[in-house]
Amino acid sequence: MNIGIDIDDTIANTYDVLFNYAQNYTINDMRKEIKDVNRNIITHMYCTNFHNWNKKEDKEFLDKYYEKTVLKVQPKMYAVENIKKLKEEGNQIYLITARFPSNKFNIEELTKNWLEKYNIPYDKLILNSQNKVIVAKENDIDIFVDDSIKNCIAMAKAGIKTYMMDTIINKDFESENIERVYSWPHLYQKIENYRKD
Repeated sequence: MNIGIDIDDTIANTYDVLFNYAQNYTINDMRKEIKDVNRNIITHMYCTNFHNWNKKEDKEFLDKYYEKTVLKVQPKMYAVENIKKLKEEGNQIYLITARFPSNKFNIEELTKNWLEKYNIPYDKLILNSQNKVIVAKENDIDIFVDDSIKNCIAMAKAGIKTYMMDTIINKDFESENIERVYSWPHLYQKIENYRKD
């Protein structure tokens, strides 16, 4: 099977890192007070929405913290082991991420180095994926795993078996067409059961 997997907040613990950088940026760089945090966010722009940044503030944050975030994140517990098992069983692993280019560093190089550092196997890395359904269709993806509500809804509507990695951002979302998974062992179990059906 061809398995499409998002990186940030699916393989990597990006939220933990990015959110703390965002809090620091808002409090110490911008000298703003943190107000109530809205957790019902459908896209990955949670730092912008949580802190009510404008476009200029968002750009300044990314200029300062995007590279740091990519370098600092670590794989979620058991992600590497379970991706290796899926690969060893003959599945093709497609890493489909919205990580976008920067004029300050090479996102492809940093991402490949990160994957190599943690020994994460993959067959293809697809960066700056703004429409993951198109990418999934082009690569004959059978199963897709992401944490983004928007991406999961789109994949399920396109008829691709979709698993949503549980995060604080999507915890209130429910759908009959999308299966929620709470860990990498849970995801592996779900995929195993799906393959047997």
